[in-house]
Amino acid sequence: MTGPKTNERPGTRAVLRGYHMSASKARVVLNLIRGEDVNTAREILALTSREAADVVGKVLASAVANAVNNDGQSADELYVSAAFADEGVTMKRFSPRARGRAGKILKRACHITVIVSRLEEDRLEVLRAARNAQATASRSRRVASSRKRADQQASLNKREAAQEAEALEAEATEVETDVTTDVVTDVTTTDVVETTTETSDEATDETDASDEATDVVETEETEK
Repeated sequence: MTGPKTNERPGTRAVLRGYHMSASKARVVLNLIRGEDVNTAREILALTSREAADVVGKVLASAVANAVNNDGQSADELYVSAAFADEGVTMKRFSPRARGRAGKILKRACHITVIVSRLEEDRLEVLRAARNAQATASRSRRVASSRKRADQQASLNKREAAQEAEALEAEATEVETDVTTDVVTDVTTTDVVETTTETSDEATDETDASDEATDVVETEETEK
């Protein structure tokens, strides 16, 4: 028994007709997303480097929009139930070759069809459980990351506070050292001045005594 015909397959569809690409190139990409849920199919197409990936992505988005707006379905509950590419019109062109011959050029086209349907209940439950687990894991990672950043910030604040305290203590020590140095300098200067004064007084006394001795000697000589 054959399967359902192409135009009788259930689901919501979107068709792109007459796109200038061979059907074989489009089928390579369509085979990647067939049977996948919509979100997974989008991720696969986003990571596929083939030219057909962009076109198929637009057709998929159109099919999902038709299902949401026309059939009232939820985009998160859809999957790609069918995806195929049919041969379109082939344009025949010729290029000149040697000896008056002509080389045939076939410019192919294709019709791309994507059909989306609602997931079955058991598969939908599995998908929801996987999404919930992923959301929980993501939330746990965010919380752990936030706590790590908070701990790092607290450690940084403590380090900065300790550095500021050390800087203040160093400034206070430097001020005390400067004050002590000034006091010692003043005391030393005072001692030097006093010593100089005493030396000057002693020199003056010695000079006076010498003058007196000289006067006595002159007086004695005069009396003689």
